Amino acid sequence: MARPRKPMLSRERIVAAAGALVDAEGLEAVSTRRLAAELGVSGPSLYNHFRTKDAILEAVADAVSGQIDLSMFDEGDARDWRTALHDWAVSYRAALADHPRLVPVLARGPGRRPAGLRVADAVFGAMVRAGWPPAQATRIGALMRYFVTGSALSSFAQGFVDDAAAYDPREYPHLGQAHLLAEHHHRVDEGAFETGLRALIDGLALEYERQRGAAP
Repeated sequence: MARPRKPMLSRERIVAAAGALVDAEGLEAVSTRRLAAELGVSGPSLYNHFRTKDAILEAVADAVSGQIDLSMFDEGDARDWRTALHDWAVSYRAALADHPRLVPVLARGPGRRPAGLRVADAVFGAMVRAGWPPAQATRIGALMRYFVTGSALSSFAQGFVDDAAAYDPREYPHLGQAHLLAEHHHRVDEGAFETGLRALIDGLALEYERQRGAAP
């Protein structure tokens, strides 16, 4: 009986293996040697698909960008720009929160990544169609990236240890419950994100009305 053939090496297999390594161990775990071992191939065979480790990480980042829902920016979608921006930001953060160790790569911006550029194009186009001047639409895209990537980069609540003795009331009179934050970090972090997102969009809505009122 013939021996089963190994699956052919492909960009998709390399990206999936690299993404799994990043998720499990961090960006530093990815190397061409380690990936070759994980995939059961020789190191040089990776170079038929990617020239450098950075190119692999860019492809992994682009795969994550491709998970972000952009349907709310379709021209036929009935959501107004405020709701669309909110729903997109929630999907954006969810994609990043699933891969927090990759956020530093995604935070650099889309570069030449196709899916990342589609995200930027969709947001900018939707804001311009809604009546925002192009310069302001660019700024909105930027501030949303700052806000979402920052929220996904780390957990506020998990920054506090779960030891009540660490918060001497003589030194920190208002942190008597801080040791409970880590235990409830999902609820705290999700609530903080939603509060900040709504405040941000409410502020944009005020600016939008101000600009429309000032238009001749």
